[in-house]
Amino acid sequence: MYTKNREAIMEIKRGHTGTGLLIENDGHIVGNNDTIRQIKEDIEHHDKFVIPDKFVVSAVFQKYGIKNANGRIYPEAILKREVEKYINDRVRTRGSIGALDHPSATTLSGHDVSHIITNLEWVGQTLIGEMELHLTPGYRRYGIASTSGDLVANMLLDNIHVGVSSRGVGTVEDKYGVMMVGDDYELLCWDVVMEPSSLGAWIGLNRNELQQYVESDQSRNDKPIVTEKIQRIKQILV
Repeated sequence: MYTKNREAIMEIKRGHTGTGLLIENDGHIVGNNDTIRQIKEDIEHHDKFVIPDKFVVSAVFQKYGIKNANGRIYPEAILKREVEKYINDRVRTRGSIGALDHPSATTLSGHDVSHIITNLEWVGQTLIGEMELHLTPGYRRYGIASTSGDLVANMLLDNIHVGVSSRGVGTVEDKYGVMMVGDDYELLCWDVVMEPSSLGAWIGLNRNELQQYVESDQSRNDKPIVTEKIQRIKQILV
């Protein structure tokens, strides 16, 4: 729907309605797995600097039915539909690339590529998965950071928290005081960023580290996650 004139699409800011670019920040990397520890030990002992062929991290990408820091809620059916399309069209063809920080346009230049998403799956209301960092031979062998993917890896080694942020286009509507993403939403990609907007949505180096951030169906039953107004809207939308 939004394949034409994407350069002219304006971002819909927090608290605003309308049709345009929707940016939601959703992830965090924790530099505390065996691979990271081994690399750090090698560097500290001046022995060698060698990065594994595949530098893979796990992530919480996004959540449905939960108000994020931008005050928006993505309905379950809409977000699941777009994720399924993304998996079929991008992940399975290794076209699921993203950038470090959001590009100024809705398109992505090859110079900005920092990672490729290799797996996505739902756990309750939470979308989790893995991404492989796009690294250069210079960084793998000598630690020389010259691309966006190299910079992400370097930040992980420095224990810097790194987020994941979705980019998409669509309409935001005010329904009884709640900002709801409309049925015309189209998911574009996920980028690596420094500040997440979805509650508890971060990247981790393995799935065990992500468990504390997962909003499961059981946790949804154990604690209220929406207001009474949102509950009424859900009944209307059914």
